[in-house]
Amino acid sequence: MKLWGGRFTKETNKLVESFNESLSFDHRFYKQDIRGSIAHVKMLAKQNILTDDERDKIIEGLNSIEKDIESGVLKFDDGSEDIHSYVEAHLIERIGDTGKKLHTGRSRNDQVALDMKLYVRDEIDELKDLIYELLSEVLSIMEENTTTYMPGFTHLQKAQPTTLAHHFGAYFEMFIRDFDRLRSTRKRMNLSPLGSGAFAGTTYDLDRDYVASLLEFETATRNSMDSVSDRDYLLELLSDLAIISMHLSRLSEEIIIWNTDEYRFVEMDDTYSTGSSIMPQKKNPDIAELIRGKSGRVYGSLISLLTTMKGLPLAYNKDMQEDKEMSFDAIDTVKSLIKLMSGMLSSMKFNNERMAKSARGGFTNATDAADYLVKKNVAFRDAHEIVGSLVLYGIEQGKALDDFSLEEFRNISEYFDYDIYDAISLKTCVEKRNTKGAPGLTAIMNEIKESKKLLESIKK
Repeated sequence: MKLWGGRFTKETNKLVESFNESLSFDHRFYKQDIRGSIAHVKMLAKQNILTDDERDKIIEGLNSIEKDIESGVLKFDDGSEDIHSYVEAHLIERIGDTGKKLHTGRSRNDQVALDMKLYVRDEIDELKDLIYELLSEVLSIMEENTTTYMPGFTHLQKAQPTTLAHHFGAYFEMFIRDFDRLRSTRKRMNLSPLGSGAFAGTTYDLDRDYVASLLEFETATRNSMDSVSDRDYLLELLSDLAIISMHLSRLSEEIIIWNTDEYRFVEMDDTYSTGSSIMPQKKNPDIAELIRGKSGRVYGSLISLLTTMKGLPLAYNKDMQEDKEMSFDAIDTVKSLIKLMSGMLSSMKFNNERMAKSARGGFTNATDAADYLVKKNVAFRDAHEIVGSLVLYGIEQGKALDDFSLEEFRNISEYFDYDIYDAISLKTCVEKRNTKGAPGLTAIMNEIKESKKLLESIKK
């Protein structure tokens, strides 16, 4: 069924019909379309545009359509142009001419804007739940590894020793920001466009705020032209998803590196690994690699929609139909990535001894040696040069700072004494280094407490 045709004298070209249709992908928000239609007819009856009997017949018909779709009685294969035509055609088929009154005071332009907002709002809620689960897994790793030593890196070079809890705390911060962005996007988009008509409203006495309240929107949108042509909320969501996938990709990259034989910081579970078709010894981190790889796919959706929207005049244009497939794909992709990352982290084993050994190498305690000298009243720039000479000597001798004799230290600077060994020990370097106004171990414990509070607050 077409919702138009009276002005036309020829049948639509079959290729055009195929090119124009959207039911093949927009059928996924049939629930939202039916929910919006029920709210619309309730409002029409409230405003005496429809009778109570007409309202009840339409609602009963819509509910039966939803039930039959979910049970599989109805299939999305009847040649309808879109989900709106599909639902309306089946409604008229079931309840007769009363069904033709469903579209009173409404355009497909504000209808699809409503459906997409309802769909996106539901998906954001699901994404937030998934981010919450990921945050819980990250926090669990932090709690279990407060004194699991490892090297920290800058420029992918060993820099200073740290703990696994501190390292994963950085990802907790990333994912909590992702959660906040989703929450902010949901709040900003939570305005109902229904009642805007094609773009200039209608002559019917509609109660837009009533519909908005029925659909749990904060209120109705202000400008009807913007209402039907706004896709900012989708661009915001795709931007949120791109950032989430970037964070997941960064973590995947580290897991991939840590999983190499050169590092052996982690052992990937068999359930999240694959093998080689030719090399029997291989255990590949393919899931982490795919999470990393699919970030580009999500970025593509964002750039595609930005490109689609950049040259469109007001108000609605058919180009906007392109928003759906790319948005659906990005949402589906990121939901899968988050679930996979949560599962991968929960099954992964950390090689604590290997990480601690690595943390002792590469002169990661050089900065602490310089700080030791500063506390002996040596200017930091001089201390930096002294320790640089120590490192050069250590490289030549194949020794770590911890392995130097006191005589070797004092050959470089007379300020060194026996307490240097405590100052540059792994425990001292990590647990006494000041972060956020407290020694390292105390700081990470405080960070974990604050993270737990944050997690509890967003759960509520």
